[in-house]
Amino acid sequence: MTQESASHLPVRMFYVDDSGSVNTGYVVYSWTETTSNKWAEGLRGLLDLRKKMYAQHKIPVSFELHATKFAGGHQSPSTNAAFNNSTILRRAVMEDALRVIGANAGLKVGTVFRKTTALGRNYNVQRHEVYEKLIQRLDTELDATGQLGIVFMDGDGSDRGYLNAHRNLKLASRNIIEDPLFQASHRSQWIQMADLVAWAAYQSVLQNPKKQFAWNWYKTHLGTCDVNGGPIPL
Repeated sequence: MTQESASHLPVRMFYVDDSGSVNTGYVVYSWTETTSNKWAEGLRGLLDLRKKMYAQHKIPVSFELHATKFAGGHQSPSTNAAFNNSTILRRAVMEDALRVIGANAGLKVGTVFRKTTALGRNYNVQRHEVYEKLIQRLDTELDATGQLGIVFMDGDGSDRGYLNAHRNLKLASRNIIEDPLFQASHRSQWIQMADLVAWAAYQSVLQNPKKQFAWNWYKTHLGTCDVNGGPIPL
């Protein structure tokens, strides 16, 4: 599919974040996805979610939702100390956010992952390889649907492994345009939601007994809006 023939179709927009750990061997990439003609609808749903969080729990819209810190009680997101000290309330907010994401008609989600025994630098090699395979997969899907896509990535752009994955696509036939556009997570509701999705995906494949409460969050709340029906091993 040429870029000229795809120009009349809405652009697919992927907001990507990662999860996993060298200690567990898991590499996870998840994304929230919308199209250029549904972007405003999708963002409105996310902003409404943040307004609800403020109304119910006094969590400001500007507060960055970071799943690991939020679930682990390492942040004080609310002006209400009772909320900050409540594990049950924190979990309820995270689960409600996933529920809202899953029901948002303006967006979809997706996840890919790999279990590796690599350590140190070799683990980072695996991370870059999984990301490159993800980009290749998305590019192939875009070609099949006749669309163009653009990737927004959490981070500051200092990790060139992400750039290389895009630049290794053949320019003449690629459907993902540009390098990944890096955004600081605290400035993007989309990236923050991708972080929650990635965390839930990680818990679903890792199944840490200490976090059994979250094992089914991904399947229960995001399964129907996952473009692949669930996390895909790469």
